[in-house]
Amino acid sequence: MAELKKFDLVVLGGGPGGYVAAIRASQLGMKVACVERDKLGGICLNWGCIPSKALLKSAEVMWEFKESKEYGISYDNLKVDFKKVIKRSRDAADRLSRGVEYLFKKNKIEKISGTGKFIGPNKLSVVDNYGKEVVQVEGKNIIISTGARPRELPGIKIDRKKVITSSEAMTLEAIPKDMIIIGAGAIGAEFAYFYNAFGTKVTLIEMMPNILPVEDAEVTAQLEREFKKQGIEVLTETKVESAAAAGSGASVKISNKKGAQELKADVALVAIGIQGNSDNLGLESFGVQVEKSWIKVDNTNYKTNVNGVYAIGDVIGAPWLAHVASAEGIRCVEGIAGVETEALDYNSIPGCTYCQPQVASIGLTEAKAKELGYETKIGRFPFTANGKAIATNESVGFVKLIFDAKYGELLGVHILGHGATEMIAELGVAKKLETTANEISRTVHAHPTLSEAVMEAAEDALGHAIHI
Repeated sequence: MAELKKFDLVVLGGGPGGYVAAIRASQLGMKVACVERDKLGGICLNWGCIPSKALLKSAEVMWEFKESKEYGISYDNLKVDFKKVIKRSRDAADRLSRGVEYLFKKNKIEKISGTGKFIGPNKLSVVDNYGKEVVQVEGKNIIISTGARPRELPGIKIDRKKVITSSEAMTLEAIPKDMIIIGAGAIGAEFAYFYNAFGTKVTLIEMMPNILPVEDAEVTAQLEREFKKQGIEVLTETKVESAAAAGSGASVKISNKKGAQELKADVALVAIGIQGNSDNLGLESFGVQVEKSWIKVDNTNYKTNVNGVYAIGDVIGAPWLAHVASAEGIRCVEGIAGVETEALDYNSIPGCTYCQPQVASIGLTEAKAKELGYETKIGRFPFTANGKAIATNESVGFVKLIFDAKYGELLGVHILGHGATEMIAELGVAKKLETTANEISRTVHAHPTLSEAVMEAAEDALGHAIHI
């Protein structure tokens, strides 16, 4: 029998939910272990959030070269070393993963390498890559933070060579001549921008009427126009009937108002459909409730229906965001420790898409606010009237603020523009503090900055915008 190790808390999964929960638990005086079969940081740090943003920075630089004449700069013989682009992305991920390892050592958290499976409500068996048990771990409490993975969809055959997922899209050896992207959510939009920047002919397919379907329609309409200007073909209200490798490339059969059609490309990227990594954990052996691959928890302290077993992050369902998993992990651990905490406000979660122009939002869309019966005051300010945006040649987009007309509450924020994903933090604080349009408009913003557009949008909602 393998050695048994005992802890106050065992975290199963070392992604942005799991490793943050482990660190917070250690800060609160617990003896902590984290079971992880791969590198610390999980999909987000190693195959998602971080390396993809490194790739997108390379794409942004590429676009700046293409537009350099606008800045009075010209060049000859521009070359792209695509393997170096990919390597820089991987190096960024590796560096941050090593950083998490350092934080584990600093906080005296034991990392246990291997795949964990429950053999009781408070005990895991950990096996190596060959299926050999290396250790058993027992925790007074166990947090499941195993994340999610792409889900196979009817008619779509992912072979990870010609029909690929986002993981393969980040490590292609060469720039494909053409690419079909199935799904125009955040992942699809980001890869469309990235590969288009390096010369790939990109076709972006979305079943819904708009790309980025969860975002405000005003934002997505302009983003779609900008994508088309960049040379991306966008097919909305289009259903993918099938996708499979075909010869030296991929074949994607679609249907829309124009009828049925077969598209072909070097590669097809599937950017829709995920499922929770709740299988093969042994949960069924002691009755943890799982619904359609998502572990059921309460939204206050993330307890499952089994005492001492908790779950956080992507494995409990939407929103599938790294910062949500981290926030859930902190609150879960604080609840276990019995310290004062607060419930997570899921109506105030920032969502970001890092294509260019960027998209960032918090709270209700205009359509949702109307659906819920709010009478609204809406303020808008375009970056075409913002001094910093004009000076930096980044004047595409706008800030849109939605307020409750009766009480002045900030209901929703929607930003399309170059600095949107950084600008959104200000509005996150404002929404949490229940700030009004008047308070935002009276907050002096530095000039010239992109963030002045926030102040001016609030002024517009009040009817006295200065610069439009």
